[in-house]
Amino acid sequence: MRYFAVILMFCTILATPGQARFSTPFSQQQTYPGQRPSSIPRQAQHVRRANQSRLNPVRPIPLPTTPAPRPDCAAVCVIDPYNGHVLYGYNASSRRQVASTQKIVTALCVCDTKDLDKLVTIQRSDRMAPPVHLRLPVGDKYTRRELLQAMLTGSFNDVALSLARDCGGTVENFVAQMNARARKMGMKNTHFKNPNGLPAAQYSTAYDMALAACYAYNNKTIRSMINIPAYEFRRNDGKIRIIRSTNRLLSTHPWVHGMKTGYTNLAGKCLISCAASNGRAVIVVVLGSTNRKIWGESLKYLRWALSNV
Repeated sequence: MRYFAVILMFCTILATPGQARFSTPFSQQQTYPGQRPSSIPRQAQHVRRANQSRLNPVRPIPLPTTPAPRPDCAAVCVIDPYNGHVLYGYNASSRRQVASTQKIVTALCVCDTKDLDKLVTIQRSDRMAPPVHLRLPVGDKYTRRELLQAMLTGSFNDVALSLARDCGGTVENFVAQMNARARKMGMKNTHFKNPNGLPAAQYSTAYDMALAACYAYNNKTIRSMINIPAYEFRRNDGKIRIIRSTNRLLSTHPWVHGMKTGYTNLAGKCLISCAASNGRAVIVVVLGSTNRKIWGESLKYLRWALSNV
């Protein structure tokens, strides 16, 4: 009887979810096959990098022994995607526009469809999304996977509309799905009005976007896409466009692995960035910065968080 009691107790422990892990529907220990929607041509190979399984965080980041750097932006949140622990926050709960960084939630909702190989037919209404657009011809057909990679790499607003309309039936229905997804992820100070982050009566916070980034980081499809500094997009007419990531840190700092840029006049310059080292990972959300300061602002918090790793 004692033997069976020990076995029962062991099984109970295994079945109990660990409190140290970030609460996400995606496995923290998932395999990471390095899936790519398409290869990068020779002229872009100098920025190509391998997707590596070591990016899976296997233990939490220790709290840095040095004080956090002083912020020079509107809001900051530094979070550990392993367990959701906030290492530092500055105005992290202040509501503000977050521009194209909210395309991370768009990407999560697209992945929720479980059908990334479905063909999407481009419609005229998809093209009404200035100023950053891919300008795909009406009637062209691309898989959701191809469009998702293009959106995350080049931050194209028209591509976000195409995905939203296709996945939600209408853009309005898709935005409702985004808000439902946000509530499910615990984003209590967030409300979206569109899938691309263009100015509207919408808002989020640095902390809420950090939560969304944790879910995106633990989604192997999204993480393989945000880790690519350049992407070969092949149009239906056979022409190829090299889409370079709007996140310049991917090309200049190999230890940075994504995640998403954003900019509008209302939001200022925004960047969600992630990095990993020795089995630990960190995500930094910087909102309301400037073109000149955003990259250094993100780097100083990434370096601070990983200083003891």
